[in-house]
Amino acid sequence: MNLSHCHWLNEPASWQRQDNALSVVTDNKTDFWRDTWYGFQRHSGHVFGCYVDDLLITEGFTFQLCIEGRFEQLYDQAGVMLLVDEQHWLKAGIEYSDGKATIGSVLTSPYSDWAMGIFSGNAEKFWLRLTYQEGAIRLQYSTDGKQWPLLRLSPFTINQHNGQRVFVGAMCCSPEREGLQVKFSEFKLMPALNKPLHDLS
Repeated sequence: MNLSHCHWLNEPASWQRQDNALSVVTDNKTDFWRDTWYGFQRHSGHVFGCYVDDLLITEGFTFQLCIEGRFEQLYDQAGVMLLVDEQHWLKAGIEYSDGKATIGSVLTSPYSDWAMGIFSGNAEKFWLRLTYQEGAIRLQYSTDGKQWPLLRLSPFTINQHNGQRVFVGAMCCSPEREGLQVKFSEFKLMPALNKPLHDLS
């Protein structure tokens, strides 16, 4: 994945790209959320990525990257995002909640859910892998870049006949502050890996 071909959704004031790495400092009170429980809509978080080729969408694709960050304040978050439009998207990664780093995901269609669990590895460096294939999203995470346990399996519809496009990339937000520092690296966008569901490699 060539980062020089990528662009921002909600570009932050402070960021730097070098080779296959991206360093970001979040703007103030940035987030992605729609309605559920809180009753508000937010679409101000930062995503750096690209549109996926139609052929890859048809045949399936995998997007993965490494994330390094200092998650310290409520709702600090960074990870991956797949976006069709403001009402249909998924974000996943580390989020600081209840005084600790959690691993989770939010699927929005058109309302947001939130599924989370305690992260047992080093939250300051982890990996995420998102695979879209045959109308479903498979999310995996890794604490070492080698083992990839399942984080989420969800149906997700992309209607290419209606001209829907898919944007994937590195996501970060800080809903309660500004200044979350995150580094993204090891960007990969490729055909779907076609591994069995519980293959951890």
